[in-house]
Amino acid sequence: MELIEAIILAVLAASTPLLIAATGELVTERSGVLNLGVEGMMIVGAACGFAGAWLTGSILVGAFFGIVAGTLMSLVFALMALGLAVNQVATGLALTILGIGLSGLIGAGFVGERITPAVHLYIPGLTDIPLIGRVLFGEDGFVYFSVALIVGVWWFLYRTRAGLILRACGDNHVSAHALGYPVLRIRTFAVMFGGACAGLAGAYLPLAYTPFFIPGMTAGRGWIALALVVFASWRPGRLVIGAYLFGAVTILQLHAQGWGVGIPSQFMSALPYLATVIVLVLLSRARTGGSTAPAALGTVFVPDR
Repeated sequence: MELIEAIILAVLAASTPLLIAATGELVTERSGVLNLGVEGMMIVGAACGFAGAWLTGSILVGAFFGIVAGTLMSLVFALMALGLAVNQVATGLALTILGIGLSGLIGAGFVGERITPAVHLYIPGLTDIPLIGRVLFGEDGFVYFSVALIVGVWWFLYRTRAGLILRACGDNHVSAHALGYPVLRIRTFAVMFGGACAGLAGAYLPLAYTPFFIPGMTAGRGWIALALVVFASWRPGRLVIGAYLFGAVTILQLHAQGWGVGIPSQFMSALPYLATVIVLVLLSRARTGGSTAPAALGTVFVPDR
């Protein structure tokens, strides 16, 4: 029972940054913008989040620094891809390269430093329930926030007029513009939301997952978050399943190495990314009736003047 509980807790912790980052990217892509710079925004969020927490001693301040860093990075993308109508794929890749270099510069002075990680909820009587107590009532605030975030995004996209307008911009920006909606402004806000989520997801890593900062600690999680949006067919409900599935693969490969399974450790470390590729291939082969992606995804929009 203790082993099962430990595995579940580890899966939740590993899945949380994926869920937060993928949720932000889902909103961005629903607006019709393809931002491949999630990895870059995450790693800058990790560096700034740790720096903020180490300098002030506050996890909340660190999380705020991560959100601000991710948002500022996303504004660079918005300026290029939306303001100057530069190719979105090239801009996103450049943003990732910029983020990796910038995070190394920001975090150079904090390598080797440690902080007190985010505290976990404890409710007497409830947290002590075997198996489910710590899972439901003993997590840190980031885990609960990730669940609230995906519920809020689902409600926004499918139960509000603003969400309908955002989806209209992603499906047909010409028609949305003809109806008088400010497509570029809406997309800019969507990109900023995605950047804020990516920055928070990156900040989670040194603030709660591992209480220290090392260069490249996102380790490709931003790319997995991008794949999760495709895996979920751009639907929030499926995103939860995908995030916890890939988190489980990540944790199980670590436990398999600890159990001495006779498989090379390099292959086991590559297993989460291999699973990502396999799932995307299976989805591509199984999907019928055309893509479920927003019709205008990645298409440059220049309004008539």
